[in-house]
Amino acid sequence: MRIHLKTTPNDSLVTFDYQQKLVGILHKWLGSNNEEHGTLSLYSFSWLHHGKKIENGLTFSEGATWFISFYNESRIKQIVKNILDNPVMFFGMAVSDVIIEETPDLSNRNFFYLGSPIFIKNSNSKFQVTKQYTFNDEEANGLMVHTLHHKMELAGLPYDKSLDIRFDLDYQNKKTKMLKYRGIYNRANLCPVIIEGKPETKAFAWNVGIGNSTGIGFGSIY
Repeated sequence: MRIHLKTTPNDSLVTFDYQQKLVGILHKWLGSNNEEHGTLSLYSFSWLHHGKKIENGLTFSEGATWFISFYNESRIKQIVKNILDNPVMFFGMAVSDVIIEETPDLSNRNFFYLGSPIFIKNSNSKFQVTKQYTFNDEEANGLMVHTLHHKMELAGLPYDKSLDIRFDLDYQNKKTKMLKYRGIYNRANLCPVIIEGKPETKAFAWNVGIGNSTGIGFGSIY
């Protein structure tokens, strides 16, 4: 299930590193003792859309839009309730409208745009090294599949041997972007993906996102 949020305009400059504030506001709406802290994220959320770059930040003169998706629908209902109680966000913005979207039938759809960049990493415990991957790396597609299968297992869903996830390398505007979160730089991918598999698998991906760190705002799709 997904909710689409519309906000009021900001009254102060929105800094480029607002991603951490999105994480904070989401957990505020989930509640301070929510079970999502420190667990593998079966949810995803987009970044703010419809902003304009000015000087050292962004402005949303007509408000921003963003979405939040959860595999567990009860989480969405809890968030909506808490938004209604306290819609205030940050930089003078507040939620002005909430639209609930049920998980769609994705039987005939394989192409997905990004609501936020996809981040892919893999740790080698033997050498204590974590590598970050881009769409130029051959291993990237397989790692996206592996991560989604791991989340499906956690959710109690059956293994989908038909699952295939790959970047659309024909997309002309594909690029990578270096992003800092809590002082750590991450190389993330701005490139649509093609997802093949069972309809319920694609629906799961639509909710939980693609790649790593969806719980801090990476990998949301639409």
